[in-house]
Amino acid sequence: MFDERRRQQALEELGILDTPPDERVDRVARLAKEMFGVPMVSVSLIDRDRQWRKSQIGLGGNEAPRQDSFCDYTVSQDRTVVVEDASTTDLFADNPFVTGDPHLRFYAAHPLHAPGGEPVGTLCVLDTEPHTFTDAQADLLRDLAFWVQTELAQDADIDHAAIVQRALRPRVLPEIDGYTIAAGAAPRGTLAGDYFDFAQHGDALRVTLADAMGKGTGPALVAATVRASLRTAPERSLATAVADVDRLLEEDLADTSMFVTAAVAELQPSTGELQVIDAGHSLAFVIRADRSWTPLRSKNLPLGMGMGVAEPREPIMTRLDPGDTFICCSDGLLDVLDEDDPFGHVDRVLTALGPDGAVQEALRLANSDDRATDDITVVVVRRDA
Repeated sequence: MFDERRRQQALEELGILDTPPDERVDRVARLAKEMFGVPMVSVSLIDRDRQWRKSQIGLGGNEAPRQDSFCDYTVSQDRTVVVEDASTTDLFADNPFVTGDPHLRFYAAHPLHAPGGEPVGTLCVLDTEPHTFTDAQADLLRDLAFWVQTELAQDADIDHAAIVQRALRPRVLPEIDGYTIAAGAAPRGTLAGDYFDFAQHGDALRVTLADAMGKGTGPALVAATVRASLRTAPERSLATAVADVDRLLEEDLADTSMFVTAAVAELQPSTGELQVIDAGHSLAFVIRADRSWTPLRSKNLPLGMGMGVAEPREPIMTRLDPGDTFICCSDGLLDVLDEDDPFGHVDRVLTALGPDGAVQEALRLANSDDRATDDITVVVVRRDA
């Protein structure tokens, strides 16, 4: 039975209403827009008399009336709702959002839940043109909604299993002639879902930074599983190794509903050739010797999400020339960077302190800046000039 009082209380306890935009949530909204080919996306929370949007694309504002809203209906049903052409349905044909601005035709949404299971909002994709929507697309929308829900939820209680987290971190960083390598991690609690790893095989160096959704024992164990899979059979190509992780998460660990964003790179030190597979992470870059930035990102989904729907992952190819720096971080670093000039902040610290000093500064901010609300992990690989 739908309990509006309890639902509203759960929403308010989340403490999200009227908070600033969040890049983590915006990233999922952008991905949904690309995956479903729609002009409008919203992460909507259903308040007493309004729908408030934590993230929105193409809708022109952060609020709309709750009355008559499609998202209010989705929350009340607490299930995936798909309307392929609203103008031909008895339920929505006369809806003011159909007969008037924005003249909706297509709507698909999955509810977002508070930690107690109460439906508090939706992830929805919309268009002014009709769409067909397959079962596979509905599954993908559900997975993306779970990703958003994880980002919005408050920190879970952390179990005392720090040994798992420590095991994820290399005890000694690799030493390679002509390169300076630095890395570090600062969990927000006892355990984190972030991890970094280095693995040398033959003449190549494989670098991984991954972030399992959420915090606590579950994400830490999933991160450990991903690490173990990527370290198995090092002779595999980068694409094959990542595909095997996808398969593991989707088939063997499907019941965990856990997704992992990651940047997995392979460097040929002798030539500087670098290939990177970005899995929904979008936080890997090369800072060139002239201090320009090259983003190494794709539209790929996180590991364990959307196999069979998304296109195969292809490595991004680039080169580290002398003086260039490969840098990758978890999204927790975004919280403590200069909001007005995050790239400049990173550049200034790297220039002044070098790779190791920059990593130590990130860890210092993680432990001293009140804005730090998530785990922070940073990897830096510089080809010395």
